[in-house]
Amino acid sequence: MKTLGMIGGTSWHATEMYYRLIQQGVAKKIGAWNSAPLILHSINIAIMRSQNEEIINAKYLDTAQKLEKSGARAILICANTPHLVYDFVQPQIGIPFLHIAEATGREAKRLGLKKLGILGNKPTMTGSFISGYIKDEFDIDVIRPEGDGLDYSHHYVSKELTQGKFTADARLFFLEEMAKLESRGADGIILGCTELPILLKEVTAEIPFLSTTTLHAQMAVAFILSE
Repeated sequence: MKTLGMIGGTSWHATEMYYRLIQQGVAKKIGAWNSAPLILHSINIAIMRSQNEEIINAKYLDTAQKLEKSGARAILICANTPHLVYDFVQPQIGIPFLHIAEATGREAKRLGLKKLGILGNKPTMTGSFISGYIKDEFDIDVIRPEGDGLDYSHHYVSKELTQGKFTADARLFFLEEMAKLESRGADGIILGCTELPILLKEVTAEIPFLSTTTLHAQMAVAFILSE
């Protein structure tokens, strides 16, 4: 098996979920007595809240380089938003950076989806590091909430979900936003916050939910077990 370097810490709930999903995925593929070789470096979430692009880029690059020197054969970030560092970090390391939008786009393409709604915090919804990547690589359009929906989505993600708070109010809000996105033509919904699958774990819908966390973890398992 190949050793995977994981950068966590933007929420311990998300990091814990990634670790569990990857280990469960490997065990399911090759037997429950096996476990994946992982190197985890957990960073302080406060660095993301600084909104200082130079500091954020430098921290993720330094961490990725340390994981590479420690024997990691690829890098995986256990969150959506930090993928904004991808274009800066990938050219400066010698191993693959497993992109969360690649995993999401592959699944959307497999399902034949043409237009996706995205939910998450503001950087994830308005930035190009997920929606732009999916459009460029898979020719699938991505739309985001309108009006107050953008602000409320950011609030619930940054003030509640990443703090481990999962409320009925948040669940109702996201379900209503999904309905609005579907009414605008979305045939699938990107759960672009690592904690959204936790909030919506018992929810069923008529259109597909694309859990970036689950799809990213599956991508990681495939890499770890690849020849």
